[in-house]
Amino acid sequence: MKALVYHGDHNIALEEKAKPSIIKPSDVIVRVTKTTICGTDLGIYKGKNLYMQDGITLGHEGVGIIEEVGSSVSQFKVGDKVIISCISSCGSCEYCKKQLYSHCKDGGWILGHMIDGVQAEYVRIPHADNSLYKIPDTINDEVAVMISDILPTGHEIGVQYGNVKPGDAIAIVGAGPVGMSALLTAQFYSPAIIIMIDLDDNRLEMAKELGATHVINSDSQNVLEELKKIVGEDGVDVAIEAVGIPPTWNICQKIVKPGGNIANVGVHGAKVDFEIQELWIKNLTITTGLVNTNTTPMLIKAVATNKLPVKKLITHHYKLFEIEKAYDVFLNASREKAMKIIIDVE
Repeated sequence: MKALVYHGDHNIALEEKAKPSIIKPSDVIVRVTKTTICGTDLGIYKGKNLYMQDGITLGHEGVGIIEEVGSSVSQFKVGDKVIISCISSCGSCEYCKKQLYSHCKDGGWILGHMIDGVQAEYVRIPHADNSLYKIPDTINDEVAVMISDILPTGHEIGVQYGNVKPGDAIAIVGAGPVGMSALLTAQFYSPAIIIMIDLDDNRLEMAKELGATHVINSDSQNVLEELKKIVGEDGVDVAIEAVGIPPTWNICQKIVKPGGNIANVGVHGAKVDFEIQELWIKNLTITTGLVNTNTTPMLIKAVATNKLPVKKLITHHYKLFEIEKAYDVFLNASREKAMKIIIDVE
C-alpha cells in the first residue's frame, strides 16, 4: 500500500509499505477513503517531535470503511463506514474512566505519532470499539473528516475549557482550522461578542462568514486599542489561544478581564512567558489540554443537522499520490488561502 512516511526533521516521503494486519482482538483494519493534514502534522514535519520513530506513517484524521475486524470487537462490522478518532481509547484505564481519553494508558494520541497513522491506504485502529464512530447518512464524508480532530479540539479545549457562557465576550486568537472550529462551536453557547484575531485578512473574512461579530488583524491593527473599542477597558470574558506561539499567548494574557478564562488550545514548541506579576490579582482560570473526544458523539449529532457550515473549512482537494504537494500548500497556507485540505485516498 501507499503511505506517507516520517523519516525525521523536514523528511517525509510517500512510500510503499506492507498493509497492516490485526495484532490484537480489539483491532480493526480500515481502508482509508479520505484524510487530511493537521497543524500537528506540520509540527512533526518541522521537527517538534524528534523522539518519533523513523518509518511511522503520519496522520490522525480521516474516514474509511472497515475491511477486517478483530475477534473481540462488538460495535463494528466489515463494511461499516467510520470516522477515525484522533484519540485511541481503551475505555477501561483510570483516565478513560474519567473521560480523559487523551491520557489513556494504552492509547491517547498514538495514530501518526507512536504508531502508523491514516495518511495511507489502510490503517490498523486499536481499541476500535472506543476509537471509531459510525458516519450517519446525513453527513458528507468530507465533513466527517472534520469531526476526527479539529471540531472536538476547538469545542472541548477552547470553548468548554474556556467556560463560554451566554452573553460573554470572547476572543479567539488564531483563525486556523482549530480556531475556526472554536468559532463554530462557541455559538452553541450564545456568546454576545466573538472576536477573531489573526494576521491573515482572507481567514478573517472567512471568520466573519462563519459567525465572528468582529475581526482584528494583529499585523495591521493595534489589538488592544481595537479591542477596547469593542468591549471596553476590562477586556474579554474568554480568550482562546489557537496557534501555539509566544506572541498569540501574550495577546491572550493582555486581553482577558478579571475573573475571565484563558483556554490554551495551541500546540507550543517553545516556552512562553507567564506574566504572573500582572495576572496573579485577576482571579483568572487558565486551562491547557489535548482533546479527549468525549464530545464527539454530540458533535456528530450537531453536524448531522446540516446547520453548521463545516464544509466551508475545506478549501483544497488532492489525491494521495499528491500528498507531498498538499503538505507544501498547507505549509504556505496564507499564500495558498488554505484552511483544510482533503486527501482523497480512493
